[in-house]
Amino acid sequence: MALRTTPLGSLTGTGWPDLLLTSLRALTTSLKGTHMNNPPRQSYLEPTQESGRALFSRGSSGPVVMLNLLRFRPIADYSSTPELAPPTAISGEAAYGLYVKHTLPHLEKSGGELLFFGRGGQFLIGPTEERWDAAMLVRQASLTQFMAFAANQEYMSGIGHRLAALEDSRLLPLTEGFD
Repeated sequence: MALRTTPLGSLTGTGWPDLLLTSLRALTTSLKGTHMNNPPRQSYLEPTQESGRALFSRGSSGPVVMLNLLRFRPIADYSSTPELAPPTAISGEAAYGLYVKHTLPHLEKSGGELLFFGRGGQFLIGPTEERWDAAMLVRQASLTQFMAFAANQEYMSGIGHRLAALEDSRLLPLTEGFD
């Protein structure tokens, strides 16, 4: 699927987050196959238009740290992106490792950095039935740099590993301070 590209310098106002979110939604929708033989379960693998607008309406101008909570599939599902599939079946966690390996050079080139990646489990304080297999913290100097990274076509070419890997996820943008 070809995504519409627009030079970052020409993206002004609040419309450009919508452009990126629309592109991400179109890509991830096209990558979701008909592999859902189980009853539908609410999962969150992509941002919504509303969440993107809310993020930018916060008016954050400094660094942003993205808290990622990740729940892996037992077996990675590459049915939507067979061209990325390894020759033999792998776990969702292994597929996410391929995603991170693909992503890190693009993240670092954009000025971002992986601060932390660690194993999770059940909450100490929280719902006992809810578990997250891993947590990750990624820092960018600004929301603008984060959006430029997320719109990078070379980065996007490997997003199928992420979709194959994850059963569910959460992404919480964090900024410093109590304001």
